[in-house]
Amino acid sequence: MTHCIFCQIVAGTAPAHLVYEDEHVLGFLDIAPVRPGHTLLVPRAHADGLVDLPPETGGRLFQAGQRVGIAMRSSALAADGVNLALNDGAAAFQTVFHSHLHVVPRHRGDKARFVTGFLTRRAGDLAATAAVLRAALDDAGPAEPSAR
Repeated sequence: MTHCIFCQIVAGTAPAHLVYEDEHVLGFLDIAPVRPGHTLLVPRAHADGLVDLPPETGGRLFQAGQRVGIAMRSSALAADGVNLALNDGAAAFQTVFHSHLHVVPRHRGDKARFVTGFLTRRAGDLAATAAVLRAALDDAGPAEPSAR
């Protein structure tokens, strides 16, 4: 979908500060983050919202979200916690209609109110933040499914 900015980022025709990628999911920093390190994870295949999102793809988004969240805690970002959020539809504050998972690092006492944060965003140094998260993800090694 050439009109979708996230599809353009997946295709490499629009710029982004990449943080994560695998066969099914691409992760990049939000250009107007709620908190420094705010990462968006998108399926490589376009899906407008939950109705179009195959369940296995949704699972892959959350697996990637778990990895990125762990990297936010173990990296120089030193997050104390992480918000994972998928906004579905305009009423839920979805502004880009390509399903995506927000991974937002949190710190004790940061006083960020999650919904308010979506309205007052500041980019900061996206290149440096992306490098910190990529390094932490590289240190963690490849994702491996847990044995049952």
